[in-house]
Amino acid sequence: MENKMITVAMTGASGNMGQAVVKKTMELDYVQLRLLFVEGKRERKLEKAWKKQYGERVEIFFGNMKEFEDCRKLVENTDYVVNMAAIIPPMADKYPELARDVNVTGVKNVVTAIESLPIQPKFIHISTVAIYGNRDYNHPWGRVGDPLMPSAYDEYGTGKLIGERYVLDSEIKTWAVLRQTGMLYEKLLMANISDGLMFHTCLNVPIEWASDNDSGVLLRNIIAKDYEGKNRGFWKRVFNIGGGKAYRTTGYETFDMGFGMIGGSVEKFMKPNWHATRNFHCMWFSDSDELERKFHFQSKSLAEFWDDVKNKNKYFALAKILPASAISAMIFKPLLRDKNSPYRWIREGNEGRTNAFFGSKEQWEAIGEDWNNFDVWNKNQVKGHDYNREIRHSYARKCRLSHGYNENKPMSELSLKDLQDAAAFRGGKCLAKDFKKGDWYTKVEWECAEGHRFKASPYTVLKAGHWCPHCIQQSHWDFDRLAKKNPFYAQIWYDTHSQKEDAHYYIDRKGNSMVA
Repeated sequence: MENKMITVAMTGASGNMGQAVVKKTMELDYVQLRLLFVEGKRERKLEKAWKKQYGERVEIFFGNMKEFEDCRKLVENTDYVVNMAAIIPPMADKYPELARDVNVTGVKNVVTAIESLPIQPKFIHISTVAIYGNRDYNHPWGRVGDPLMPSAYDEYGTGKLIGERYVLDSEIKTWAVLRQTGMLYEKLLMANISDGLMFHTCLNVPIEWASDNDSGVLLRNIIAKDYEGKNRGFWKRVFNIGGGKAYRTTGYETFDMGFGMIGGSVEKFMKPNWHATRNFHCMWFSDSDELERKFHFQSKSLAEFWDDVKNKNKYFALAKILPASAISAMIFKPLLRDKNSPYRWIREGNEGRTNAFFGSKEQWEAIGEDWNNFDVWNKNQVKGHDYNREIRHSYARKCRLSHGYNENKPMSELSLKDLQDAAAFRGGKCLAKDFKKGDWYTKVEWECAEGHRFKASPYTVLKAGHWCPHCIQQSHWDFDRLAKKNPFYAQIWYDTHSQKEDAHYYIDRKGNSMVA
């Protein structure tokens, strides 16, 4: 393919990850880009800057992913399509219809547009760690194939789960799904002090971050290796994007390091009962090294990231002049009144969100405001848990979730019994009568515990972690009920939920958070 120019189409190029991907991909002199932008000031500014910098190598047109013709125009006559577009929280919480337009309808339109082409481009879809749902110190390590259980009221995670399923169920010949973990970028701290969203982050949640720069390098290296014909074992698979060992931490430590730049800490600026104790997402990826081995994109460390941010924003040092109580009063306490803040939900008697994020009002009250009465995992204060041992990669296998079939067999030996075992572990059945050994991608029929029948490939169910698409509905979260019949779900759900809980969380047509 020497000297052959290739065209890479992208959505979401104006986002934090997207801008890094554009910058890194354009280092490949044989790449030209086609970008779909929505109309906006930021997008117009980027259009001007990139046209000046890259000239004719960048084609930008304005449209909308919810319009099929715009998606068709984007993907035709291209070699690769990279879908990074997403409406994320807090915008997804405030504008759920917009989130569905992009995260669900937009993905469906891109997939359908690619399927319609006589010569299909290769498709890379960026998914998210949010589809896995909540984790804590009981099962801090996760991998591709684990249960997909987006947190209650998380329209973003649910929409991305449904969107990812369109890719896996599609007729696209060459695809890959990359589940992006929490992303670090220079303006992260400033971007998260205008909304109560920061209090959704559990203090004892395991988090494996990745930087926007590293994600950009990853996408560049994927395209470069594929261009060179050296991308064996990548396509038609799902991967987790994580920063690796140097980026593994907790919610508490993340806040502590960020606040350290302005002379503070979690305990100086906040109270323990400001933060949710469950219903978040993020975990440590036991398999993030798979992409690293293939594409060598991970760099630096979490500490170095914060040092870089501090060095680029010298004015942070001015905050150290102020007492911590003043900073807390000016910046953080006002956020408790935000409608996206758990503290406000408690005050207003929002039973649905209170129960989803704490279990009950009584459980929230038991947390209190005294740090001496709150057990911090990374300080080894949680009884029965040794953080320093549990964060080691060698511990990952000790808390590894079962996927319901014999994973020790070679992929070529996949049998009908494996499908039947996996289905039974999910409380359902595999209805296939005949099965070609080792065929991961031909769809077969399944039945869930609720009696819904659906078709999906063995890869989608056994390797990617999806199950019944009828039980996953936008604006509805019914895992209390589903976990009672589904051991696959139960093994993680009951880390943070009681088996006595029987709540159905949903958002009604007026946008109210409801529980039944």
